[in-house]
Amino acid sequence: MPALTDAEHIVWQGKYLITKQRGPWEYVSRARGIRAAVILAIDADGHVLLVEQFRVPLGRACIELPAGLIGDEAGSEGEDALAAATRELEEETGYRAGRIESLGEFHSSPGMVTESFTLMRAYDLERVGPGGGIEGENITVHRVAPGDIPAFVAARRAAGDAIDTKLLLLLAPAILGMSL
Repeated sequence: MPALTDAEHIVWQGKYLITKQRGPWEYVSRARGIRAAVILAIDADGHVLLVEQFRVPLGRACIELPAGLIGDEAGSEGEDALAAATRELEEETGYRAGRIESLGEFHSSPGMVTESFTLMRAYDLERVGPGGGIEGENITVHRVAPGDIPAFVAARRAAGDAIDTKLLLLLAPAILGMSL
């Protein structure tokens, strides 16, 4: 394991991101220690809730699990993952969970970013609104049966959509040749 003897230097800092360098390594961090909450939500009919949202860095729509930043707004610096997941699930999908539990903290691309996310599992869903996110997000909600996820992802990929790596959670049985 290489020692972290080189000092960390900030190369550039914006409102939400910081580009850093330590020795030869260049990487990105979220400003102010902001993390994310990602929600695995399965409704009473057994359908997984997925969201479709245009992502500027990719230049196209991306199919993802519902998610959002924790403590990113002024005054919400102490927000916890449960509160963020509850808020984001309702904003993005229009569903409210009767219960949410943490499945642990994960790192999305540890060779390039320090960002982590807490994966949450939402239970006892109730439809309480239209979803779609906050103004300007234009989120489309998709309800997909677990057995249909590989075909859904393949169709969306063929249509030019990006697929978030977190969907590997749902694709794993098909990739590994296991039944759902």
